[in-house]
Amino acid sequence: MRVCLECSEKLIGREDKKFCNDACRNAYNNKINKDSSNLMRNTNNQLRKNYRILSKYNKENKTKISKQILQQKGFDFQLMTSLYKTKNGNEYFFIYNQGYMFLEEDICLLVKRE
Repeated sequence: MRVCLECSEKLIGREDKKFCNDACRNAYNNKINKDSSNLMRNTNNQLRKNYRILSKYNKENKTKISKQILQQKGFDFQLMTSLYKTKNGNEYFFIYNQGYMFLEEDICLLVKRE
């Protein structure tokens, strides 16, 4: 006998059916996909915030901006998703496809990877 993965009720219908209704399917998937700890949730939230900040100020896909402006908006320079080093030794820090590089002490070059 087949049962719903969420509520364990008997399933009627198709042989490959896993849930008795959409509510059970959503509840099951939300449990599976939720962040397992506060650290993960907070880190993911800050990465999303960093991405939104870079996207807001990088309309031209290449923009110079003060590091202080980014910090005032809540940008966390400790978090990134990848690092790209050029042949010249320059380092670009990326949050998904939005990135930045330090040009001077207080100036950042914002870039976007397609």
